[in-house]
Amino acid sequence: MIKITVCMGSSCFTRGNAVNADLIRQFVASHNLEDKVRVEGCLCEGKCKQGPNVTINGKSFSQVSPEGLEDLLKKELKIT
Repeated sequence: MIKITVCMGSSCFTRGNAVNADLIRQFVASHNLEDKVRVEGCLCEGKCKQGPNVTINGKSFSQVSPEGLEDLLKKELKIT
């Protein structure tokens, strides 16, 4: 199971992770990955200045924008 964790601390949330979380859920659903990918929120990861932060299978990504999120997901989930 692939785990995607979206930081929902106040800084990351207001910087875009509120939108990112919705986009990730939509991406997972549209690619029929519900049984392969688990999406979770977490509290502050302590990397507020680099936010918004998303972790995919233990690999951290900072400054994740809604515009670049789909490409990131495709690359990390190996979807062509």
